[in-house]
Amino acid sequence: MSFNWTNPYPTTRIPLFARNAVATSHPLAAQAGVRMLLKGGNAVDAALAAAAALTIVEPVSCGLGSDAFAILWDGTALHGLNSSGVAPAAWDPAYFKRKYGEQSNRLAQQPQRGWDSVTVPGAVAGWAALHQRFGKLPFADIMEPAAEIAERGHAIAPVVAHKWAAAIPALHDQPGFALAFMPNGRAPAVGQKFMLPDAARSLRMIGTSNGRAFYEGALAEQIVAFSHDCGAAMTMADLGNYQPEWVTPISKRYRGYDVHEIPPNGQGISALMALGMLDQFDLGSLALDSADAQHLQIEAMKLAFADLYQYVADPRAMQVTPQEMLSDAYLSQRAKLINMDRATQFEFGMPRSGGTVYLSAADENGMMVSFIQSNYMGFGSGVVVPGTGISLQNRGVGFSMDPRSANVVAPGKRPFHTIIPAFLTRDGAPVMSFGVMGGDMQPQGHVQTLVRMLDYQQQPQAACDAPRWKVNRDFSLDVETTMDADVVAALKARGHRLQSIADPYMDFGSGQFIWRLSDDPEQGYVAASDSRRDGQAAGF
Repeated sequence: MSFNWTNPYPTTRIPLFARNAVATSHPLAAQAGVRMLLKGGNAVDAALAAAAALTIVEPVSCGLGSDAFAILWDGTALHGLNSSGVAPAAWDPAYFKRKYGEQSNRLAQQPQRGWDSVTVPGAVAGWAALHQRFGKLPFADIMEPAAEIAERGHAIAPVVAHKWAAAIPALHDQPGFALAFMPNGRAPAVGQKFMLPDAARSLRMIGTSNGRAFYEGALAEQIVAFSHDCGAAMTMADLGNYQPEWVTPISKRYRGYDVHEIPPNGQGISALMALGMLDQFDLGSLALDSADAQHLQIEAMKLAFADLYQYVADPRAMQVTPQEMLSDAYLSQRAKLINMDRATQFEFGMPRSGGTVYLSAADENGMMVSFIQSNYMGFGSGVVVPGTGISLQNRGVGFSMDPRSANVVAPGKRPFHTIIPAFLTRDGAPVMSFGVMGGDMQPQGHVQTLVRMLDYQQQPQAACDAPRWKVNRDFSLDVETTMDADVVAALKARGHRLQSIADPYMDFGSGQFIWRLSDDPEQGYVAASDSRRDGQAAGF
């Protein structure tokens, strides 16, 4: 790829060129990863150290009770890891009806926060699985940078402080939350030192036990005891029986490259579907940042989402297969529904014939890691296990209470998931590990940044900095205030229901990208980190 190395968008960022690189949403996490590389570790060691550090420096997005996914190039092959959690054995629609009653349509009420939104956390098991198979340094060493930050404290970054304060009204009464995350009875201010010594102890226990303390040791006992005290369903068997799953990534060819995502229960398939539809058009002939180029991508994303929300669930419960949803014939048929003159409210199709912190790491030996973890909504469930610093996700919100849905809650089942790592290859060789954060924004960010790089040869940092749009679940449209006013007016004229949003962190995500510069890994990489967050690419 011959990039255009100019950047036409207002930014303070420049791409990083290095033989070893780590790109994350927080500088201290990037530095934790680089420490592992300087100790002789590999990209997996760096990614795990960064992931652990992010649970401390960006607790508004992830914690020790998160879920995680990864795609990894080990130097010869691509591997996928699904470390999303499963429903406790006690969960089914009847459980929620008994505890919370019924909605007007007689479906069970579903809590958004609290213990009954918590599935078995998968991130720590995912860290351990990646380390066991591919890591180089001792696991305890990898956990140590995060433990040091938690023990000694760090100054809160501006974006983190803003989101922290915004979460307080909804979460201050959740079990254990105020004690851990409201020092002096409030959210910490920008630059205030924040310490989480309980998490430091937990990280060291996780490190010395290769993660097992979280699922069958002392930490598991504390998690389950607190669940019992709060009248929740989590048991030692739920934790002890949990295992992450190694999976084969799904992929779609686009402009001569292969784009790889984790298969369902995640939403990565929607990015592949949208790209498969866009591949039917000569997108590069349309002017960069024009209304035509944006409209075409928006409509393809809407078509993909219509199918995503209808069909995607735990793959054991899906009524159609990913292969059917990604077939060339089906996507060609769907692409024909796009009208370049007007916006369309699409229905789902019939494929069967007959969410978050993201980080990327790469090393000079060619190993590349695309990794994402999340507590979902800000701080997740809001539940923090006393004495441990373990904040728990609320991924149970991804289940349906409708017995007719493929995504209906059931014991041991994985919910629909928003967080998705991605990877790009060409002719079987690695090209880029990348990802974008932010709930439903993630596949849309994948599509928009890939189009910029592959159709318009924009370099990764420019692709990061360009103004974005976001399709909402009701097919309305949000656009960044930095998008050209004439383009916004043209999109409105085609019938798009849109509004301009001034909060890029929350609504348009941010991302990290590491692109391999040649077939020789010693030539290094170019790395970019999104300026919508306090992100940082670091390396040497």
